[in-house]
Amino acid sequence: MTNTSTSPRPPVVVIAPDSFKGSLTAEEVASAIGAGIQAAIPGAQVRLRPIADGGEGTLDALMHAGGERLTISCRNAAGQFADAPVGILKDGSAVIESAAIVGLTDPAGTAIPVEQRSTLGLGDAMQKLLDRGARHFLVGLGGSSTNDGGAGLLAALGVKFFDAAGDAVAPQPALLHKVAKVDASGVDARIREAKIVAMSDVDNPLCGEIGATAVFGPQKGVTPEQVAPLDRALAHFAQVLEKEMGRSAAGSPGAGAAGGLGYALLMLGAQFRSGAETVADHIGLDDALAGADWLITGEGRSDAQTLHGKAPFIASQRARRAGVPTTLLSGGIDRKSLAELQGSFSGCFSIVFGPGSLQDAIADAPELLRASAEQIARLWQTAAGGK
Repeated sequence: MTNTSTSPRPPVVVIAPDSFKGSLTAEEVASAIGAGIQAAIPGAQVRLRPIADGGEGTLDALMHAGGERLTISCRNAAGQFADAPVGILKDGSAVIESAAIVGLTDPAGTAIPVEQRSTLGLGDAMQKLLDRGARHFLVGLGGSSTNDGGAGLLAALGVKFFDAAGDAVAPQPALLHKVAKVDASGVDARIREAKIVAMSDVDNPLCGEIGATAVFGPQKGVTPEQVAPLDRALAHFAQVLEKEMGRSAAGSPGAGAAGGLGYALLMLGAQFRSGAETVADHIGLDDALAGADWLITGEGRSDAQTLHGKAPFIASQRARRAGVPTTLLSGGIDRKSLAELQGSFSGCFSIVFGPGSLQDAIADAPELLRASAEQIARLWQTAAGGK
């Protein structure tokens, strides 16, 4: 018998937000939005796909689909050993998040001046994952507190640095100008077998006016007076390193990511990729969008920078290719950027209902997300002809 019912089928809603940094993980944001959607449309099929762009929350987003989460001991930006999370995905890929090891929000790691911090801990993490058999690495580069050109990472993997007198030079930004000789003969041989993907939305070179120090250094504590000497030190370090390793990467897009950590990874043969694109591939965002009616994405705060490779923008681009409309639901929206944002999103909304403190907004974020998503879903249902 032919079904003559005219009742619309329940919508399929894909929810793919980034984390609200320092407040909620991407999975928590997605779950709260999902609860709001189902409160408004009980029969809705909700597909949660938390996303990230290589910064804080990348590990959580990638682990949403499953895998083994590990805690390892490695050095923070101040050189002190501390526990940090890493992961092994179902396909065997090892995930390292720079923000979780040498992050800008780590009070212990940032207790010393930026010119003394290093990325030794990233090398520690790679060594321990190599010991576990990992040969494919996904390294998220956002949110670091370091500006050492990745010298610490290289040192932890066996590269040695010397001054003109033959004395060892520690891999710290303040000392890189002393490096006169590099010995890369001791690099862990397993690194040569490994495939490394450096994930970031940053395409800056290592040095110069748009390099790591000039652009990102100030937010890490680099003073205006330090920018030029630290930038020159990185340029000098790169010149000596590249002569020894027979490879050039200082001018490559992404070399300036994470204070030059991107540069060190490129020198090890890494492939540089958009963090959001890489995460979208691994979480199966395109598959989730197949047959979907609506995508909701968002982040802690959206502005014009969102359109430069941030996770919500990449999600919206994937949805557009699939013919799925996208709504942006973020903690805050820069009003001056609305004209630019609405070119990529079918509606841009903030979860804040009225004046209040940032502390209250953070504390109430789950309920604010749920309530906002419910109201948007009611509007969407009405526009779609539902009741």
